[in-house]
Amino acid sequence: MENSRSLVLIIFFVHLIVSINCKDNTDLVTNQAALFVFGDSLFDAGNNNYIDTFSRFKSNIWPYGQTTFKSPTGRISDGRLIPDFIAEYAWLPLIPPNLQPSNGNNQFTFGVNFASGGAGALVETFPGMVISLGAQLNNFKNVANSLRSELGDTEAKRIISRAVYLFHIGGNDYVYPILFANSSPFQSISKEKFSDFVFGNITAVIEEVYRVGGRKFGFLNIGAYDCAPASLIIDRTKIGSCFKPITDLINMHNKKLPTVLKLLGHDLSGFKYALHDYHTSLSERINNPLKYGFKEGKKACCGTGPLRGINTCGGRVLGLSQGYELCENVTEYLFFDSFHLTERAHRQIAELIWSGPSNVTAPYNLKTLFELK
Repeated sequence: MENSRSLVLIIFFVHLIVSINCKDNTDLVTNQAALFVFGDSLFDAGNNNYIDTFSRFKSNIWPYGQTTFKSPTGRISDGRLIPDFIAEYAWLPLIPPNLQPSNGNNQFTFGVNFASGGAGALVETFPGMVISLGAQLNNFKNVANSLRSELGDTEAKRIISRAVYLFHIGGNDYVYPILFANSSPFQSISKEKFSDFVFGNITAVIEEVYRVGGRKFGFLNIGAYDCAPASLIIDRTKIGSCFKPITDLINMHNKKLPTVLKLLGHDLSGFKYALHDYHTSLSERINNPLKYGFKEGKKACCGTGPLRGINTCGGRVLGLSQGYELCENVTEYLFFDSFHLTERAHRQIAELIWSGPSNVTAPYNLKTLFELK
């Protein structure tokens, strides 16, 4: 009799523990704020794998992905990107690329990544080769409609309003006309006017996401890509010097961004945002690599030529016949290829965006935004 009573008690407590755990897991799934990602190659988790574009805009080849995933995923790095770490800190799964064929509506409740390597705020930036910011917005609207269709208006509204919307965009808009376009727009308009066009498109997208229901936003200003390995070798008479034509445009953009966001905060009720000074974070690591645990701040891990600044990594641009060099220890490097960072660098930047102090991420950090109901 005593044994039977003990068995009943054991079964009762096991059932109780399982019930509690199941309730906690359900709360995590249904109450966790989602993450929707917009931007360029800093954030692209593989969308460019699924579009008809040139190989230079894809990274579905070795050695990309070698560190964490052990195979290429489409991320332009050796491993995880900033949004991957943000998702981890927010207790979310990896946020999938929007165009991934295996996506289901159940995954959309955690968020989706719309970013595209090479994308700009302007449709004229790498036209027909990438998913522009405007096209990313349309893809977001399609996801929002899917959520409404599958979950109903009330639940979809809750997910969309509690979600965080993370943006990094604009750098390609300034790099493209200087380094890739057949003719420069600056021959007909001023750099200030061009920057206004870029911000006009960015603002329009933010306002539309807000109209759909988004309230919490994260932004990075443009990093010091004028001092990336590829930029340091553009002027062969000054190897190792930052490329000043890009420097001026980046500085102009970054000076305007805080003002634009403050205006949006004034005009849009409930609009809250985190702005990370990515330019300073990256510049400090380029110029003081040892301080942050890197041996190389200006030389890429993968590529060829001076500072491995020629983008031959994996044969991505010029084909495998050109060959490429690959470093032995990627954790020693800030840059993985001529323009893109290593996983270790992404982790450091993500930590600053997530919980950095107000002098690097303000007026909120992402941790605070995720906690806001």
